[in-house]
Parts: sequence; C-alpha cells; structure tokens
Amino acid sequence: MRLIIVDAFLERERQIQSGTVGAQLDVFEQYRVPRVDYCILSHRWTGNEVTYEEMRKLTKMDSRDEIRSRAGYQKVLRSCEQAKRDDFKLLWVDTCCIDLLNGPETSDAINSMFQWYQKSKRCYAYLHDTSWFLRGWTLQELVAPRDLQFFNKDWVGIGDKRSLAPKLAEITKVPLCILRDGLSSYRPSIAQVISWAADRNTTRAEDRAYSLLGLLGVSMPTLYGEEKRAFLRLQLEIMRTSNDQSIFAWKDSTTCDTRWSSGVLADDPSCFRDCHDVIKMEPKDLPGGIGMS
Repeated sequence: MRLIIVDAFLERERQIQSGTVGAQLDVFEQYRVPRVDYCILSHRWTGNEVTYEEMRKLTKMDSRDEIRSRAGYQKVLRSCEQAKRDDFKLLWVDTCCIDLLNGPETSDAINSMFQWYQKSKRCYAYLHDTSWFLRGWTLQELVAPRDLQFFNKDWVGIGDKRSLAPKLAEITKVPLCILRDGLSSYRPSIAQVISWAADRNTTRAEDRAYSLLGLLGVSMPTLYGEEKRAFLRLQLEIMRTSNDQSIFAWKDSTTCDTRWSSGVLADDPSCFRDCHDVIKMEPKDLPGGIGMS
C-alpha cells in the first residue's frame, strides 16, 4: 500500500511556495497494512485530479504550478493539513497513491480498497457537492470506515457518521445498525447490498460491479473493456462462494435498462432496487423441513 508521508508533502509545498526547493523530497512510502496507522480520503473524482507520476515528480516538472492549481491537488493538500492537525503521519488518496498506468497494481487496489478504508484510523469524506451520495465508489467508503468525518466544500467539518447516521440511512437506504456498527453487526443479504447501489452511477460501466467487490466479500480480476459483463462475472463469483439465494430476488422491470442477456442473473444493480428488505435465510430456518441441496 503506497501512502503519502504527510510531513514530507507539506514541507515540499512550503518549499515550493517560498521558492526554496532543494533536493527532491520523497512524499510516498510503501507500507504493509495494518502495521501502520493512516487516514484516508473519500471524495468524488473530477476531471482535474493529480496522478501518481505528477505527484511524485512535481518539483522537477515545468507544469508544477498548473498541477498545484488543480482542485485535485488542493484536495490532497487540504487532506494533509487536516491529517497533520489530527496527528496522523500517513494519508492514502486513491487518485495519486495508485499508479493507474500499472494494470496489475490497479486491479489489486480495486480488490483491496474496501479493506483499506475499513482498516483506516479515520476517513475524511470531502463533499464538494451532493453528488458524493450518488457515486458507486463512495458506497463502500461510507460503509467501511469506523471513523468517518464529513467536510463541506470549504473543508469545514459538518459531523461524523455515527452522529449523522439517521439522516445518512434515509438518504442512502443503508440500515442504521450498519452505519453505526459496520457490516459485522448485521450481515445483510446479497440482494440488500446490491440494492444500495441501484441508483448510484459510475463513469465506467465495469465499475458498477467492481465498486461492490469489497461490500460483497468477493475478489475477481478487473477487465476494463468488458462493460456490463463485469456485473455478470460478479454474480457468478458470488454464486461460486456463497449459498445466499437472494441473488435471484431481482426483478426485470421498466426501471431496469434494456436486457442484453437472458437467464437467471440480472443485467445491472438497478434490477435490485426493490430488494432493501430481502433477507438471507439459512437452510435450518426454512419451514417444513425444506432444505437446500
């Protein structure tokens, strides 16, 4: 796991502002999780983020002033400043801590991301606008962290997950007990989890499936270019590792996209929109001695 060294990042920024840039400071370091304490950023991606290479080589780049003026860079800077105030030495930000040009690294990060948010000591949710609640990736970033602090567009704190849980449950349909105590407090059915993502959107069609991996407790290779087939692969992987038959509780309706496949599996998470109350029943709980083979 590649993390930003908070003090090194802030020192480099101070040097750039004062015009006293010396030897290039290393602002990243590799660590094994959970051997170190770190905080983590949750945010909505925009079109002007900063990449790993840009962040790593910033002081040597002719375009460094343009890079530093981007909203994406400012998010990282403000996150580091908040981390410093909270006495954290390490910070993870997806846009620049993952080398997105490295396919295996990106796939590994996508499969590990839920755990990284879950194991963080604190998560900062930056709400530039309300679209944070509509994005596919931010669902796991809402559920996974135990300590989740919300900030508005001016980086003013507006509350934490526990205190805001009733309102968050109303907005997101995620049960109150899970927002307060995590997935370990109550293991929802497969259909319930997918229903929380029914009305969320992602830029890439594949991410409709990939953003659910950690929430559903499965891993699989990422294959950008497969588009909606990613959600079919996700369901097949769930069936391979789980006996939760709520995966078949979806319904094809006018609210779902036009079907491109046929069979017992759904085309899209939106087909699970009405599955908020679908629970998983164990074979021993089925009436009349009905069992599962």
